[in-house]
Amino acid sequence: MRNRIIYRVIAGLALLLAAVFLRPDDRLLAALIFAVPYLLAGYDILLRAGANIVRGQVFDENLLMSVATLGAFAVGEYPEAVGVMLFYQAGELISSLTADKSRRSIARLMHVRPERAFAERGGTLKELPPEDV
Repeated sequence: MRNRIIYRVIAGLALLLAAVFLRPDDRLLAALIFAVPYLLAGYDILLRAGANIVRGQVFDENLLMSVATLGAFAVGEYPEAVGVMLFYQAGELISSLTADKSRRSIARLMHVRPERAFAERGGTLKELPPEDV
């Protein structure tokens, strides 16, 4: 799953750069050329925003990203719309990677616990199970 997102971000960036260099004067053609990397980078965000609206969860980051980038598209700022979607996807990917790394670190720490504990009881040191201390 992550590899697909990485490939989509890289392909979207390459197509964005190509679209910037090929940017035609015709507004409709430019919109079509920039729509390819936009949809490649953000089709899942648009779908999730639509699905969340249907479920009644209107205001979430997917809807906000969709509105922002579709608004940029509507005013003719095609590279910005694609760039924002690419940066959002890259940020989500990095966030996911760091959360997974944190989970793994916490899971490893859960296995690090003492086998025995010592407590002073009645003036003497006694060995006890850690749960009893």
